[in-house]
Amino acid sequence: MERLTDRQVREKLVSRGVRALTDAELLSVILGDGSAGHSAVETDERILAAYDASFAAMARADMTRLRMTEGIGVKRAAVLTAVFELASRLHRQEAAAPSAIRTKDDVTALFAPLLARLPHEEMWALYLTSANGVIEKTRVSQGGVTSLVVDYKLIVKRAVEVLASSLIIVHNHPSGIAVPSPEDIAITKRIGEAAALFDIQLVDHIIIVDGASYSFRQYGQLQ
Repeated sequence: MERLTDRQVREKLVSRGVRALTDAELLSVILGDGSAGHSAVETDERILAAYDASFAAMARADMTRLRMTEGIGVKRAAVLTAVFELASRLHRQEAAAPSAIRTKDDVTALFAPLLARLPHEEMWALYLTSANGVIEKTRVSQGGVTSLVVDYKLIVKRAVEVLASSLIIVHNHPSGIAVPSPEDIAITKRIGEAAALFDIQLVDHIIIVDGASYSFRQYGQLQ
């Protein structure tokens, strides 16, 4: 397929809209001129190939890897980092807490933009009213790549303080594998038992990764 020149890409954007652009063409508009005698589109096709043609893989790369990628460099790495952060902030704003939580998908929509691409683990608690209205969402632990230290007593203490009728626990797996570890199972049991002492229900514990999630309730690990 014949590649468009940089000028033709811009004309295509104006005449047909941004959605008509290919990934490489879109990237060429963001990054500007090509390099080493190549057009911007040709340069950006090679950049995309370095990340298996995946914007998601590129977004997960840190600044060091981006700037070392052929055709990017420091200036373009800074631009890409800013673009991906802008997209992340937009997703977080769009994922403002709904008035009520009805399904697992509501929880996933709320937390995936916040947690799915983090390079470390975080656990959040979502405190709910008797009608499943959102009281607050609070980060209760932040750890490393493979583990968290969680104080279940503080999680339940906060539920009592805000007069929650129920709560949902959410955390991410930077590994990209949405399967609970033995530690995840153990802390879920502790939180559920401690909350029950105050007549507060642990509704679910949801593990979030990029593009997938795991619900303890859906898989019968919570009653």
